[in-house]
Formats: sequence, C-alpha cells, structure tokens
Amino acid sequence: MVMTLEADYAVRIVDYLAVSGKKTDARTISDETHVPLRFALKILRKLVGGGLIISYKGAHGGYTLAREPENITLRQVIESVEGPYMISRCQQDEYACSRTECRFHRIYDEISMLVRQKLDSYTFAALRKKEEEDQERLPDDTNGPGRTY
Repeated sequence: MVMTLEADYAVRIVDYLAVSGKKTDARTISDETHVPLRFALKILRKLVGGGLIISYKGAHGGYTLAREPENITLRQVIESVEGPYMISRCQQDEYACSRTECRFHRIYDEISMLVRQKLDSYTFAALRKKEEEDQERLPDDTNGPGRTY
C-alpha cells in the first residue's frame, strides 16, 4: 500500500509550517515544499477545514499552524486529506459485504488500528527534534556521508 501523493504533500506542507513558525503565503509554501501551487491550494483548503492550519486573507495573508507542532500528529494530517485510515474498503460504513462472517474484517480492523496508533505517536515537534538529534550525531566533516546540501 502506498500513501497518496496528496497525503505526502499535506505532510510536507504542515512540516514546512511547523519549521518556519510564521505566517507564509501559498506561493512560498508551494515553492519551498515543491508542491504545485494549484495542488497546494487544494490541500491548504483541506487542512484549514480539518482545523490544522489557519488561513489569513488579504494582501498580507497566508497560512500558519492552528496549534503547536507538538499537538499535530501525522495521522491528523493524513486523515484531513484522505479521510479515516483503513486498510480495506470493507471497513467503510457504506460498504455492504455479502458475507455474514468475515475473518478478514477483524484482521483488517486490527491492522488499521495499529497503523492509526503509530501515526498518532508522531507529532511534528517530535519529528523535528529527532531530526535535530540525528544531525548532531553526524560527523563534523561536511562532505561526509548522509549530508546533502
């Protein structure tokens, strides 16, 4: 299973806003995250609708996080553009399975729950902290492995 491009872009956008810590216009967000502007605008609307970011109108408008990065999880961002995470369509309320007893449904529920819990365990503040710690562990040689500039 692969995360959709829209969810990947949404994670990039929220991460950018978490790192910048300031109000940023859509074009800058698009440029800095390498998300096409039209797609970025669509995702930004969904993130606003999901209560994860705030939109400011006008000449000095832009976007900021609606809460601190430690209060935003990967799951919240992904589900704000994708809807509730589930591994199989049979978990959807509107899906009508013709089988009265399906052992796979319980397995899919369990796997989906584990993935949701794991995604909830990662906040954008924790991700940033881990990245900073990893950078501190790298050797001082700026041309060493693992460094990209």
